[in-house]
Amino acid sequence: MPNIAILNQETIDKIAAGEVVERPCSVVKELVENAIDAGSTAITVEIKEGGISFIRITDNGCGIERDQVAVAFYRHSTSKIRSAEDLLTVKSLGFRGEALSSISAVARVELITKTYDELTGTRYVIEGSKELSNEEIGAPDGTTFIVKDLFYNVPARRKFLKTAQTEGSYISDMVEKLALSHPDISFKFINNNQTKLHTSGNGNRKDIIYHIFGREISSSLLEVKHECEYFKVEGFIGKPVITRGNRNYENYFINGRYVKSNILSRAIEEAYKSFLMQHQYPFTVLYFTFFSELDVNVHPTKMELRFDNNNEIYVELCDTIYAILSHKEMIPEVPVDSTPAPKKIVHEYKEPIPEPFEKRRINEVRAAESRSVYGQSVTSTVKNYSATEPAAKAPETSTAYEPAHVVTGTQQTLGDYDKVFLTESAKKQFSIIGQLFKTYWLIEFEDKLYIIDQHAAHEKVLYEKTMARLANKDFTSQRISPPIVMTLDARESEMLEKYRPQIEQFGYEVEHFGGKEYMISAIPDNLFNIDMKDLFIEMLDDFSNSTGRQTPDIITEKVASMSCKAAVKGNDKLTLPEINKLIDELLSLDNPYNCPHGRPTIISMSKYEIEKKFKRIV
Repeated sequence: MPNIAILNQETIDKIAAGEVVERPCSVVKELVENAIDAGSTAITVEIKEGGISFIRITDNGCGIERDQVAVAFYRHSTSKIRSAEDLLTVKSLGFRGEALSSISAVARVELITKTYDELTGTRYVIEGSKELSNEEIGAPDGTTFIVKDLFYNVPARRKFLKTAQTEGSYISDMVEKLALSHPDISFKFINNNQTKLHTSGNGNRKDIIYHIFGREISSSLLEVKHECEYFKVEGFIGKPVITRGNRNYENYFINGRYVKSNILSRAIEEAYKSFLMQHQYPFTVLYFTFFSELDVNVHPTKMELRFDNNNEIYVELCDTIYAILSHKEMIPEVPVDSTPAPKKIVHEYKEPIPEPFEKRRINEVRAAESRSVYGQSVTSTVKNYSATEPAAKAPETSTAYEPAHVVTGTQQTLGDYDKVFLTESAKKQFSIIGQLFKTYWLIEFEDKLYIIDQHAAHEKVLYEKTMARLANKDFTSQRISPPIVMTLDARESEMLEKYRPQIEQFGYEVEHFGGKEYMISAIPDNLFNIDMKDLFIEMLDDFSNSTGRQTPDIITEKVASMSCKAAVKGNDKLTLPEINKLIDELLSLDNPYNCPHGRPTIISMSKYEIEKKFKRIV
């Protein structure tokens, strides 16, 4: 048997460093978080070759005192906590005391720092955990870290790094997350001598969202502001038109810390479930302040947290976001032609001249267009048009948001929809034109053409009806002969006994039939087109797999979505009374604008876009 021996300190340092420093992005994260904890108001991140050969982090924080510089590089040395009890109330981003020790173990590190009270600064050089220099130097207030040749002494780890471009993109993404988490700090990111990001640090969250994500996203935001006994949350969520095929746009920060949490992600996605297509994820920038105790010491990277009251937090956040998404008119406006116009040849092309009798109507259309459903300015699409209302009147919660130095048009509040389509009063002004392709209904209302997908609309109506029946427990049972006999494993049997009251509320009657066998003698009789045996098994599976909300809500939604199979399909011709009834039923819903799978039920085209296509407007 091999002898057991204690590893030498150098090997121990390299192993420990592997947990904290996974790639150049980890170095940037740890050093920037230290800069934030130091009270910095401006932080500059500069990298070369994806951070593999060179990283420089400069801040204007409090600095490190000369006699504590060497101590800062010892393992588990920190100024953030003093005992294990402090872990439950830690407010700083760093606290483990491992970052500097881990970085210096696998890279060549140079530190230049100066406190506000000292006349001169300190230059400290350490490579592979070995101190090379500690000298006095002239320096500005703050701290500068220079990290070179990452993993120079751990070739196995360096070998598995990705290309410089890929590693640089990881760092860019991390700097953006850190900038979003602290909008009151000015961040500057330089990659290979090119400035990629520079935020103002003015504390305006909408400003930094615009700066990082651009105009399209910043103009399609809904404000979030909610407080409960577990947490306070502020920030913005995107309208359902903003989606991505991954979770990269789900940003949430807990007590100023960028983290990833399955509980929060599941709650957000559950709230958006009926608004988005499958496998699409929403845009969020949410800032949480939790009142209960948090465990941030789950992993050395500090990207994971554990909460008290998981279920309550899940339900509260899901309901909060769903309430914001509901009761908003979110009919997407579709341009007649989204293809870019061909480039104009100035000396050959002449724009069409409008007919004389249309000039007055053109001005009316332009004025009406300025009051679009989403509150966006049209100064960039209509020639010689200027906003009639000053931008100074724009409230704080503007959707057509741009930073103050580039605002060009009118801004409106997030809930400012001046022409609501699905209301009783609006229905009196509808003009139903007819059915298109036996699938879509065309409706004229004021200065827009609305198109309703009859299958998606009917599917939504049936979904909501079934959900209401489930919520009211309006079920009756139907006895079946012969009964359904099935074999359940230990986990399924446990879920059956645990949630038997809820399952019986659906109308099931289940008895133990000996061994692993169970007998279903009665099934719900007011759910249509559903295989009750498959539904029963799926219910048990969902109860077993649900890690967030351990309630029947997930199952009731599955039942409701399955009931949508009875919806009218495309190519089914509907009569005018039938479409009127369908519209009346849509009027009664909180969210009639998306089917249960997230597809839109209604889209619109503006009169302006149509007339522009026919060259009536130039």
